[in-house]
Amino acid sequence: MEIWQAAVLGLVQGLTEFLPVSSSGHLIFLQRLFGLDGGLFIPLVLHLGTLVAVCTVFFKDILALFKKPFKTLGFLALATIPAGLVGLFADDYIEDFISGGNYVGIFLSVFFLITASLLLVTETLVKKRARAGEGGCAGIGWRTVIPMGLAQAVAVLPGISRSGSTICAGALVNGRGEEIAKFSFLMSIPIILGGFAVDLAKGLWHGEIQATFAAGGTSFAVGVALGFVISAAVGLFAIKVMLKAVQKANYKWFSLYLAMLSVVCFVLNFTGHLGAI
Repeated sequence: MEIWQAAVLGLVQGLTEFLPVSSSGHLIFLQRLFGLDGGLFIPLVLHLGTLVAVCTVFFKDILALFKKPFKTLGFLALATIPAGLVGLFADDYIEDFISGGNYVGIFLSVFFLITASLLLVTETLVKKRARAGEGGCAGIGWRTVIPMGLAQAVAVLPGISRSGSTICAGALVNGRGEEIAKFSFLMSIPIILGGFAVDLAKGLWHGEIQATFAAGGTSFAVGVALGFVISAAVGLFAIKVMLKAVQKANYKWFSLYLAMLSVVCFVLNFTGHLGAI
């Protein structure tokens, strides 16, 4: 992995983890386009960088989780269960899907298009409710948390945006924009931490991480460190952008971008540029 490739991956991860465009889909797309075989470790470290970003922005909210009556902490645990179960029982199947096959570009194209459609439908509905004076009346509770948790479970598929699907799920059940956005970002913390711990343990146990560093040498280590720093710094910016977008329910530009990316993935799959890594 070249230094510039690490910088690009860090930049893209920082932006796409919190913008509603799917960070996992983008990382797979770029790794295949660049012909990189960084195994688990590249996305592992890049996701850790964005974890630093969300913990920095929502530091006070994280501390508040551990104060009585622990209501939000309980809702956060509930929302994490569906994705945790999917990760526990389907993680290996998803990894096989990501790492093999000649049609990943097609799957990415479909999943990006699904996210684009969801964003467009959500913006249309939220703005229609706002004009009718009925928008954003539900706070964080059973009504919003359960759909958001289920949406996060579906978003383990690359191309389905975690932040986009959870925020849309909360908005579609008439949740208040700023509250569901903040809760969505808090939902990313246990998922990133859990995924990091599991993948790190698996990578070390099977020797994949050691082999990756041995093959890549010093330049690989420097590239990974650079990607981590960039993903953390850019993640701070992306969170602020997304909070403003949620306040105005302005998702159409993200939807348009994903629709175009869907077409690109479809075309590149058949030109052989998204082959297995």
